[in-house]
Amino acid sequence: MRLRDRIRRLIAVLAALLLGQPALADPQSLPTPIAPTLREIAPQPLSPALWLIKDDDTTIYLFGTIHALRPGVPWFGGKVEQAFAESGTLVTEIADVGSLEVAQALLGNALLSDRKSLRGMMSEADRAAFDAALAKALIPPAALDRFKPWYAAVVLSTLPLLRAGFKLEEGVEIQLAARAKAAGKSQEALETAAYQLGLFDALPVANQLAYLRQVVAGLDTITAQVDTLIGEWGEGDADGLAQAMNAEEADAGLLEALLTRRNKAWAEWIDTRLDQPGTVFVAVGAGHLAGPGSVQEQLSARGLASTRLQ
Repeated sequence: MRLRDRIRRLIAVLAALLLGQPALADPQSLPTPIAPTLREIAPQPLSPALWLIKDDDTTIYLFGTIHALRPGVPWFGGKVEQAFAESGTLVTEIADVGSLEVAQALLGNALLSDRKSLRGMMSEADRAAFDAALAKALIPPAALDRFKPWYAAVVLSTLPLLRAGFKLEEGVEIQLAARAKAAGKSQEALETAAYQLGLFDALPVANQLAYLRQVVAGLDTITAQVDTLIGEWGEGDADGLAQAMNAEEADAGLLEALLTRRNKAWAEWIDTRLDQPGTVFVAVGAGHLAGPGSVQEQLSARGLASTRLQ
């Protein structure tokens, strides 16, 4: 996968941690990163992919999510709605994604040390291009100087979507969590916010700066790129989505850390959960549910079949 695509997957992880945070209100506030989402919504109901894993007394639904959407996107219906209604427990990647604790954890990971500045880490040419991008976004030149390159990249790639009217509270996890709470369902998480944020800090600074450089160069095309991804999600094209997100991965170590290792852990959780009777709705980022190393592939390695329902 190209570096841009690898980090786009990380943006989706970050977005799950930030849903519910305030958007940029003044030069001292931080723009809120969100996951890629669809710019133009078709009027017909969407059909995102859904799978089933079960044994004699346990049913687990596996659903691929998008972390933020425009208001009114008709994704909750059909077999997804039915599966959710049947489930007694909702399981997401992390719990309480909009909490103060998560926001504090984010800032603790995103800040540079006292003696460093983001713009000071850049070459003269990169700094000039970065400053021009900030000016176009109406952000003061030094506004992001205290933050690591990955966070600046997320901010810049997110602003066009926020300003186009995308709503964090429309994200699939937030909507599912609200429905689960209203219905009295229990809620669990597969990971912690601290673990997910650690994925960002593990990226070498050179890779973070390279991605920031690519974001600056491609700001005008970001929405078109993510339109394709979310369009595939809405059509239930899990293989197409995985191909777009995970293809051409050259860094085996990074792929193992960000995707395969986590998918293995989630498959192990599902395997263990099958020992406990009941019905569970597991909702994780859609990029984890297709292609090489997917959760379903990890389940198959454990002798567990997953059936596509939608």
